[in-house]
Amino acid sequence: MSQEIELKLALGDSGPDALRRHPRLAGHTAHRAWLANTYYDTPSRALERARIALRIRRTPDGHLQTLKTAGSGQGGLHARGEWEWPIAGDALDLDGIRQHAPGVLSDADLAALVPRFTTDFTRERWDIVEADATIEVALDIGTIHAGDRHVPIRELELELKTGSPEALWRLAASLADEVALRPANASKAQRGAALQDGWTLPGDAAELRNATPRHHAEQAIAALDALGDSGEAEFLTHARHAFRSLAEDTRLTTAVRQPAGWLAEALDGPQWLTPRFGQHSLALLAALDAH
Repeated sequence: MSQEIELKLALGDSGPDALRRHPRLAGHTAHRAWLANTYYDTPSRALERARIALRIRRTPDGHLQTLKTAGSGQGGLHARGEWEWPIAGDALDLDGIRQHAPGVLSDADLAALVPRFTTDFTRERWDIVEADATIEVALDIGTIHAGDRHVPIRELELELKTGSPEALWRLAASLADEVALRPANASKAQRGAALQDGWTLPGDAAELRNATPRHHAEQAIAALDALGDSGEAEFLTHARHAFRSLAEDTRLTTAVRQPAGWLAEALDGPQWLTPRFGQHSLALLAALDAH
């Protein structure tokens, strides 16, 4: 098993083109590949409930089977267990799951696995050195399909290959100077499941009142993830309320309250996902970490 450490960022409409033009990527060769993926779960959603993702990926070089566990994640930064190995074709390799990740899935769950949804996207990848770290920058553009429903994929993943996770935040901050982006927590697997089953609010008003400052920020990120795919106004309202709760908490430092207040006000506008929104989002998370 390897541990995957990555920072996930959602991009606005102009984000992909702005990213390709960004000075941090100038002079670096982009590697491009088309990736088609089928995700699996049981009819009772056992993997979804355990926050486990199981997929078969079709690449130009063959088929890969990947199993990812929930791990931990906040503010777009994720650390989780990952097993990946080549397989012969489109059929699930159940024996490989037992061998590579013993005990992660029960025999009953393995026997009940069925396809749930698919993702198809083009990945553009750059390898960047940030101080003492090596980071893979991956831009994914495509679509998630669940039955007759679909939503676009327009996301950026900064994956740490060597070095300290702080390098991911530094690179994200430099990209946010010119790219419309925001931290995101929902994986493609979570988005596909929600596309089938529907998005739910990350917490009610009572939970927000009793939440920690970090939890407020996480609820705002989760609500914006849901808004991006559903378009439902209640998620925008929830995100705005979470940011305002931080801005109005006099126990917090100005470094937390100011960006939170700016983000809440920005959500009142029709085109809120801008480079400045990303800059304030990253500043808020950095201030919460230092609080």
